[in-house]
Amino acid sequence: MANDAKGLSLKGRVRALLFGVAYGDALGAPVEKLSAAEIRERYGRVTSLDTEWHRMSQSESARNGRVRGSGIVTDDTLMTLCLMSIYGDVKRHVDAWDMASGMVREIAWTPRWVPELQREAMLIERLFYPEKWIFQRHQLSNCDPRQGGIGNMVNCGAAMYIAPVGVVNACNPKAAYDEAIAFASGHQQSFGLEAAGVLAAAIAAAFVPGTTLDAVIDEALAVAKDGTRAAIADIVDAARILKHADYKTVVDEFHKIIARYSPMGDNVNHTAQKAGIASDAYQPSRLNAIEELPLALGFAILNDGDFYKTIQDGINSGRDTDSIGVMAGAILGALHGESVIDAAAAAQLDRVNRLDLFTSADAFTETVIAIQTAEHARDAAKIRARNGLVGLADQTQLERL
Repeated sequence: MANDAKGLSLKGRVRALLFGVAYGDALGAPVEKLSAAEIRERYGRVTSLDTEWHRMSQSESARNGRVRGSGIVTDDTLMTLCLMSIYGDVKRHVDAWDMASGMVREIAWTPRWVPELQREAMLIERLFYPEKWIFQRHQLSNCDPRQGGIGNMVNCGAAMYIAPVGVVNACNPKAAYDEAIAFASGHQQSFGLEAAGVLAAAIAAAFVPGTTLDAVIDEALAVAKDGTRAAIADIVDAARILKHADYKTVVDEFHKIIARYSPMGDNVNHTAQKAGIASDAYQPSRLNAIEELPLALGFAILNDGDFYKTIQDGINSGRDTDSIGVMAGAILGALHGESVIDAAAAAQLDRVNRLDLFTSADAFTETVIAIQTAEHARDAAKIRARNGLVGLADQTQLERL
């Protein structure tokens, strides 16, 4: 399915991307960490933001004082908004030093409404340990910012909020990959870092007027390395073969494939029984990959890029459901633009999370335009300098090559 340039403004695409992040997050949050079989048994198929969280009947202490359901988003959306805020502050491209300063301030020193906690708090109170690592490594350990990700648990934590980097580098996938790696190196390492770069590249590619989902995936594969590239290629190839298969068969095949790159399977809960048990999970590896991005792309191919079917299929496949939804929603929102936005769902997301998604998206669009305008001026200056360096005759010869 191609994205027709007609009617797909930058503003509309950014709105759709942020809606996709929040929608995929909120839809997947109530069933996160359940297997596909458990989701089928408890819910049949999740398609509504009003799905009840599978842990909601537990005591407040058992669920760490959190609530989900009714459209409540998690840290995936909130950290995406944090990165947008960092860009708004610096109004330029970012790197690991901005992780050390901007992201630390956003998560540890800026109070905000945290929907899962139902109170104003520092976001770090809600974050999982690999994301708390940002504060420990940069402010408490005062590491070299580029080494911030070293030693962290390797997971999808950087990829889940990296979408704004793809927007800033719209239509330039390699630049998006490079900037995402430079920034997220302050948080993640190994295939967790690689996934952030590849997702940013896919989003940048989705902004190209007239592009297709196949072209977006080709651009992602062009920059992807090692296990991440192999996992995406294998899942996407399988998706093209399985287009007419039943859903359970697809999920079983996808999980069989991703097991070659991620050793966790359905055993994703951290329990006392796992203490001291040796495992390859979350360890640096050139051969492994996170499963969320390959699965998001696989379900997108399976559904010919359909926004809602892709997100719902990804979520009902189980495990890290919210982040699968976020990644699929970000890519397809950028690809299709405002036409995918459900006004009622957007209003619900704003209301229950005390957000204003489209105001945030529009402000970020203005930031993106400012950054790209400055970049265009720098590029023009480079061309003039190079013309002067090689001489007009030599430049003409170069252009003919």
